[in-house]
Amino acid sequence: MCVQIRAKATRRDLLEAAARLFDERGYAGTSISDISAHSGRTSGAIYFHYASKEKLALAIVEEHFATWPQLISRYRDPDRPALENLVGLSFGVARAFRDDIVVRAGARLWAERKAIDAQLPTPFLGWIEAVTHLLEAAAHNGELAPEVSPSAGAHSVVCAFFGLHTVSEALEGRRHIEEHLQDLWLLLLRGLQAEPDPAGLLDRVRRGAGHDGSPAPEPA
Repeated sequence: MCVQIRAKATRRDLLEAAARLFDERGYAGTSISDISAHSGRTSGAIYFHYASKEKLALAIVEEHFATWPQLISRYRDPDRPALENLVGLSFGVARAFRDDIVVRAGARLWAERKAIDAQLPTPFLGWIEAVTHLLEAAAHNGELAPEVSPSAGAHSVVCAFFGLHTVSEALEGRRHIEEHLQDLWLLLLRGLQAEPDPAGLLDRVRRGAGHDGSPAPEPA
């Protein structure tokens, strides 16, 4: 059992060391030798746990995708308005993209997928499905504007959200992602809410601390 625990810890250390380099330098700019130097582990140890650089990159992307189901589950509170759940979830995801090295590296590796000789998971479909469910709940509860289709609205929200992340990453390394996300919701909620009150909804999410006790956006 102790051997298994040590092996799991070693794999995680290697994963995080590789993630940091992939995030900083990209896939092509990172070698196994670089990961060895950064992690303090031999190349042989890396190959023992991950058969190749491609396998290591794949493991990071898979870990990136594995982050989301647990996070989404935190924002399915049936006692809270569905649109508040959706907005709270978006800030939780934004913080993960900004602060979690494996999440950040997974996003960069997926963007560089053509350079990686491995079949990577398909992105966005799970997000569109999760947002669709939240918008369907909002429609059922009378929160959603009647002219908004949950499926079409979900597609647009996901496109806007990840577009915002792409621009924020390119211009500022996502340092101000929460402020920009608040501005986006002030715009989107005017079209999504049956009775538009974007500032009020954002304030309620802020006071609820996004369900998980982490910092939430300041009110407009």
